[in-house]
Amino acid sequence: MKVLHVTPSFYPATGYGGPVYSGYSLCNALVEHCGIDLSVLTTDSNGPNGDRFEVGAFPTRLPGGYDVYYCRRWFGKDIAPGLFWRLWSMIRRADVVHLTAVYSPPTIPTLALCKLLGKPVVWSLRGALQRWAGTTKPRTKQMFESICAGLCEPDRVVLHVTSEAEKQDSSELIKTASAIVAPNGIDAPTANIDRSYQTGNDLRVLYLGRLHPIKGIENLLQAMMLLHRGITLSICGDGELKYRNKLEKLSRELGLNCRVRFYGHVGNEDKQKQFMNADLCVVPSFSENFGIVVAEALAAGVPVIASTNTPWAELNSVGCGLWVENSYESLAKAIDDLRDAPLAEMGQRGREWMARKFSWNEVAEQIATVYATLSARRQPAHSLESKIQNT
Repeated sequence: MKVLHVTPSFYPATGYGGPVYSGYSLCNALVEHCGIDLSVLTTDSNGPNGDRFEVGAFPTRLPGGYDVYYCRRWFGKDIAPGLFWRLWSMIRRADVVHLTAVYSPPTIPTLALCKLLGKPVVWSLRGALQRWAGTTKPRTKQMFESICAGLCEPDRVVLHVTSEAEKQDSSELIKTASAIVAPNGIDAPTANIDRSYQTGNDLRVLYLGRLHPIKGIENLLQAMMLLHRGITLSICGDGELKYRNKLEKLSRELGLNCRVRFYGHVGNEDKQKQFMNADLCVVPSFSENFGIVVAEALAAGVPVIASTNTPWAELNSVGCGLWVENSYESLAKAIDDLRDAPLAEMGQRGREWMARKFSWNEVAEQIATVYATLSARRQPAHSLESKIQNT
């Protein structure tokens, strides 16, 4: 089966954070374990500040065994004329199109051409249709959603979401498509992790992710004000320069210069080092469809404190972290409550949970089942989810 993945950014565009890693891992698993004949049409954009990375051969053959067409970004964050020029011919040759883009230049052209050519679409939303109090440009987004809804049909377009909450929110906005829930995966944890944990007043707290108002980082900084002065915070990730400067200014104003350090973007190797040097990972977001950093931290043996705006309520029941409100008071209390907790035992429980439930192979098989069902057109799209749950 020939599948075309259309996305405005793709690995190694790690400047965009977790979604790039998860998209790359999914594609690798689809090719290796499901036998999908995959091509990726994307740009060379590498982050929200308009950076680009160097591209060698065109297309580039990745080690996973599939071709990626990195089209040159000419302007904006991810506008590449070469991508639009290739859409028609590459969609025409595909059996299924997998679109990973919302409020992005390729979204409407891809949906329109797929409708014109009668091609089925799996549309990964990455939480973009979920709303929160700080949502920007609501009227523009509403108009964009209306156009997209007009290009969808329930038996041809399937929304791929990663949680039931995201499914409910997204289906209310795009009523003309069906939806299935398939979580993100995580690379299998190594058998043993040789590391130590610090507790008490020497606790090392980590935030790792995109720097954006939706992530609730201001609340985490204010929470640090209520904690012992020996507790430190590492902030790893990149975002728009203006917002990063705002966070660094707030840290100085709160007198946290000696306790909070901004590392900027960290690659995969440096990310693992950050996990090894952290005792807790905090995800204080106002909205997350999945929160891949939660899974990554747990796989690395780091207990997690995540906000109730993330789909990680099982942190409490599994015993590998806490699921709390993202007010600065609640975050501070949660961190304080775990200062003397058995972090090594919690980390081990988290690793076992990730290995048991979030294998990329299982996720890829779920997505491949959707591809096959859409391509064969043997059943109505509204029954896709029940088929997936029975696989």
